[in-house]
Amino acid sequence: MSGERAAQLEYSEFQGAMLDEDKRRRKAAKILAVLAHYLGRDAAEPGSVLSGLTVADIGCSAGFIADELAGAGASRTFGVDIDVPGLKKASERFGERVEFVCANGEALPFPDGSVDVLVFNHIYEHVVDPDSVIADMRRVLSDDGVLYLGLGNRLGVMEPHYKLPFLSYLPPAAADRYVRAFGRADHYYERFRTRGGLRRMLSGFHVWDYTFPVLASPDRFAGGELFPGAVGRAAKGVLERTPRPALAALRPVVPTYLWIATKTPGRPLGAALPQPPEPVRTSGVG
Repeated sequence: MSGERAAQLEYSEFQGAMLDEDKRRRKAAKILAVLAHYLGRDAAEPGSVLSGLTVADIGCSAGFIADELAGAGASRTFGVDIDVPGLKKASERFGERVEFVCANGEALPFPDGSVDVLVFNHIYEHVVDPDSVIADMRRVLSDDGVLYLGLGNRLGVMEPHYKLPFLSYLPPAAADRYVRAFGRADHYYERFRTRGGLRRMLSGFHVWDYTFPVLASPDRFAGGELFPGAVGRAAKGVLERTPRPALAALRPVVPTYLWIATKTPGRPLGAALPQPPEPVRTSGVG
């Protein structure tokens, strides 16, 4: 795969969603709420959720999420990307409290074990070698640090970038023809993995799944945009009451997984939830 795909440079120049400030800050609120629950910190005090911690947003682009991480009390905040135009915009706006670095995720510019919180939100499908990026994030993460992961699922029905159903199911050549036929792009760059593939990718970590907790408690996790309005209220009620085995049957086709990964075993420290986080088995995945 590495020989077939070039890095997506200047991603913010052709993907306008990276410059949608309101949407990016809403995503940051959800990330911080999940981190607060896992760490046992008070999400009602957003300025202290990351107090005393060194934090890095890997794939930060224009820096909106990194800025929110800094605002959550991090002692030091980094934004890392290869998107030079995005980094320029980020530095101009947020450079006083976030250190932005142009660097490849496969060779992060941090010493071993020096970062307490890493955020890797909907990035893996865009990088040439996600396994190498994950390995280097594990290198720089502290022994008691946490890695937040937003992970798209190959078996999610609607492809999130091009809004074409079943696009990510297709082999590359067929996917290229599909996006061209609908005038969305010259070729389909992104490479998603199934849940099993993601578990293998995280085989060096201990992982907790926050997907259903966020869906069942959107107000607590700033996830209201996932199912807005009346649909959201109905979905919340159903998810709160649905037995976990029934929800488990939906896991293979959930479009996005929200995971917390650590190098050493740990447990979420937050309060009880209608649908609690569950451990994800990563060792011994075939």
